[in-house]
Amino acid sequence: MSTTGTTGHEGPGGARHARETTDRLLRAATRSGAHLIAEAALLVQGWAVLADPIAGAVYSTPAAAAADGVHAAADPRDHPHCLQRPAAGAVLVLAPGPAVPPEQAARVATSTAALLEVRGQRAAELRGEQMRLHTTLVRLLLAGHTTAVAETLGGSRLTHVTVYRLTGADVPTAHQVLWRAVRPSLAPHADACTLLGRLDGELVVAELHRGGDDGRVLRLVSRVSERHHLLAGMAGPLPLAEMPTAHSDAAAARHSATPDRRIVPADAVGTSRLVPLLPTAPYVRWAGSVLRPLTPAHRHLLLVWLRTGSKPRAAAALGLSAGTVRARIRELSRLLRADLEDATVQAHLLLVLRAPASADPDEGDHGDGGTARLETLPAGLLDTDAVRAWARGLVGGLEPHLRIALACWLDHHARTAPAAAELHVHRTTLSNWLTQCAEHLAQNLGDAAVRAEVHLALRATRTGPDDPASLPRRGGRTYRRL
Repeated sequence: MSTTGTTGHEGPGGARHARETTDRLLRAATRSGAHLIAEAALLVQGWAVLADPIAGAVYSTPAAAAADGVHAAADPRDHPHCLQRPAAGAVLVLAPGPAVPPEQAARVATSTAALLEVRGQRAAELRGEQMRLHTTLVRLLLAGHTTAVAETLGGSRLTHVTVYRLTGADVPTAHQVLWRAVRPSLAPHADACTLLGRLDGELVVAELHRGGDDGRVLRLVSRVSERHHLLAGMAGPLPLAEMPTAHSDAAAARHSATPDRRIVPADAVGTSRLVPLLPTAPYVRWAGSVLRPLTPAHRHLLLVWLRTGSKPRAAAALGLSAGTVRARIRELSRLLRADLEDATVQAHLLLVLRAPASADPDEGDHGDGGTARLETLPAGLLDTDAVRAWARGLVGGLEPHLRIALACWLDHHARTAPAAAELHVHRTTLSNWLTQCAEHLAQNLGDAAVRAEVHLALRATRTGPDDPASLPRRGGRTYRRL
């Protein structure tokens, strides 16, 4: 009888305690997710963490428990004392104190996870409208309405932008995952603000800040790219007014991304091992003379075109039509008095655009008032011991047939079919040779900037004709190794 009486006495008390626990959690959930996690930690007299597989610890009480919560979510078997519940695309991890009964801790964990799910569903209802707003703000930045957007997001505190452009088959899912991980906010007067928009099938991330970022968004974009097999280009930080430039530079950099290097910064695409080896004075004078007829907008268009490797890709990066890009490049060919479709001219032009700026405004002027030609490099520019050593290190050791095939392919702007026709070999044969070249050079031949430097290295180390007629053969079209 006493046992029955005790049970009857504890039953109502237990129910009353359960209602109090639920009420406390409900009140916390109406405030924020952080307050809900803090209340759960208080109720279990231990710590609580909401761990996201991409973002890491979303909320943590206390803050020092964040790492333990993430580790417990990643490997539950190593943390048997922790309670875990799936919640809103993440994992709720609770570590109850020793004085808390297991059933009470389990009740807190289950109730907290359910409330997190409700908050997640409510956030999902609003997410579509918020995403459309973000996309609109990104489009406004690209259209040049930087002042209006900056004032909306925090006035003059946001001065610079870093842009990421991601492509891949799983972009829609990656957008949702990155949205949850970044938890973007448009609250004014913040030190940083991240905009995520879907434009023309790609994901654009614009991080607005005060001149420098803390790397958090880069880490999240990197994790999402790896997990969802995306390729990304990154540009910035640049002044907010240069958002269109950062946007196109990020697209140009993305074309150099590979599964082994999924995020490529724009400055890495422009980095050259050859440029620092060139004699500075003649190099700068020649580049300044060549560039004299061009405006900064002309130079940027040419640089994006050369980095992306094709006019359609350059048009997509610049937000222009392919016809417009073709027309502008034809006009630039007239201004530069050069055939910009020639592979050698393109390699020289990339050198020109990479040249360091001259401190002397008259540095690029020639005494005769003439303009240097792209077809011809200054005497001795590539004829130095340092450049020859660089060229031998890059393309030295290539077998004759590989060298000839690579040179022909580069002359045809990396198009396999016309190069194979000129070499009189099958396209598959040429593709296999190019794979061997890439392995020997340890270079990504899909990168247009890399191809330009390989082209220059082949010319700098040439001791005989690298033309298809010199390809070693043995009867008909059969190739014979030497």
